[in-house]
Amino acid sequence: MVRVTDSAPLDVDLALLGGGGAASLLLAALDRHGVRDLRIAIVDPVRRRGQDRTWAFWGHPDSDLDPLLSASWQQVEVATAARRRVLDLTPLRYAMLRSGPVYDRAADAERRLDTIRIVAPAETVRDDGDRVLVGTGDGRGVRAGWVLDSRPRPPARAGRTTWLQHFRGWWLEADRPAFDPTRAVLMDFRTPQPPRGVSFGYVLPVSDRYALVEYTEFSPDLLTDAGYDAALAGYRDLLGLDPTGLRVREVENGVIPMTDAPFPARPTPRVVRLGTAGGATRPSTGFTFSAMHRQADQVARALTAGRAPVPEPAYPRRHRWMDAVALRALDRGGVGGPEFFDRLFDRNPAERVLRFLDGGTTPAEEVAIMNSTRLWPMIAATAGDAAHRVHDRLRPTRPAPAIPPAVVGPAPTARRAGPPSGEDDVRAR
Repeated sequence: MVRVTDSAPLDVDLALLGGGGAASLLLAALDRHGVRDLRIAIVDPVRRRGQDRTWAFWGHPDSDLDPLLSASWQQVEVATAARRRVLDLTPLRYAMLRSGPVYDRAADAERRLDTIRIVAPAETVRDDGDRVLVGTGDGRGVRAGWVLDSRPRPPARAGRTTWLQHFRGWWLEADRPAFDPTRAVLMDFRTPQPPRGVSFGYVLPVSDRYALVEYTEFSPDLLTDAGYDAALAGYRDLLGLDPTGLRVREVENGVIPMTDAPFPARPTPRVVRLGTAGGATRPSTGFTFSAMHRQADQVARALTAGRAPVPEPAYPRRHRWMDAVALRALDRGGVGGPEFFDRLFDRNPAERVLRFLDGGTTPAEEVAIMNSTRLWPMIAATAGDAAHRVHDRLRPTRPAPAIPPAVVGPAPTARRAGPPSGEDDVRAR
C-alpha cells in the first residue's frame, strides 16, 4: 500500500470513495478474484479498524465469509405476544459478522493490491464522461477512469414513505450460562409497540455467556439516549435475564433509512455507488449486508473480465414496488408490524421468506408471499401508492430529508447491566 502525502496530481484506474463496509468488501473481492493490473486509490479521512458495527445476514454457508464469522445459527426464533415460533432455516443459515475481521481482510487486500490511500475526504466529484476528477480535502486531486462511491448519500428525492430503522444493542457478558448459543432470536415483537411504527428485540448469542441483545424500532423518529437504554433494559427483563449477573461490554447504535425514495446507483456515466447509497438497503427490513456483498463480487468479476464495474440492481424492481406498498400499509396503520411479519413466517417456509427479503424469490413464490398478508389493507396501500406516484409526477421534485445520525453518548465503560437512571453510563462506541 502506498500512502500519499505530496500534492502532485494522481491518475488512477479506479478510485474508491469511502472506506467502510462496502469498500472493505470490494477490496477483499478484488484481491480474491486476482485483480493485480489496476491502479487503485482509496479516498477516506478515516482508517477503519476494530469492532465499530455488527452485520447479520442469512444465506448458504460460504467458504469466503465463514472464517470471519463470530457465530451462525441453523435455527432462529420469531416471537409475538401470542406465541414463540422456532424456525429451521435449512438449507440457509443466519450469521453474524463483526466489522473487525472485515477491516483486517481489507487491509491485507490493500497491501497485495498496492493501493494508494489518501487520508482526506472527497469534497467534489466531476465526471466528464471520459474521466472523473475528485477534489480531496488535502488539496490534491484524483483523476480516475471509474469512481466507486460508498459514502452515505441522501436519496435523489423524497420518498412517498420514509421511516428509519434505529437501534441500540448491548454486548452482554453473563456470570453464568444465560443464552442458548444454538439459536438466535430473529424478531421478538413482545416489546411495547410505538404509536406509529414497529418495535422488536433480538438476541445473537456467541456463547452461553456472551450475546448481542438489541432493541430496534421501525418508525419515523428517533428515541432519546435514555429512551434506548430504558427500552433495552425492558427487553432484558422480558428475556428473564438477571441484571446483577450481567455486564455491558460494548454498545452499538445505528440508523438505517427505510424508504421508497430512489437511490441512483449510477448518477453519472463513470460514477457507481455502492452500499446504502447504491440501493443495497432493503426498504422493508433495513438489511444491507448480503446485497453489499453481492455488489462487491459483481464489480470484481466485471473488472476481471475487462467490463465496466457496474453491479446489477440490488433488488428486482418488483421487490422495490412491494416494499413501497408494505411500507405504506405499515405507515398508514393498515397492518400492524407484528401481525405482518408473523403472518409471513406462519404461512410460508422460513427459507422462502428469507430469500424474498433478500431479493431471491421467483414471481410465483412472491404471489404466495403476498397471499400471506391481509388482502384489503394491502389493496388500499397499493391504490394509495399508485395515486401518490401520479401526484409525484405532477409536482416539482421534493428534496429528501437528511438521515439523522445515531443517538450516542460518551464512550462506554464495562458495568453491571442494572436499571437505567439519570447517571447511566451505558453509551455508544
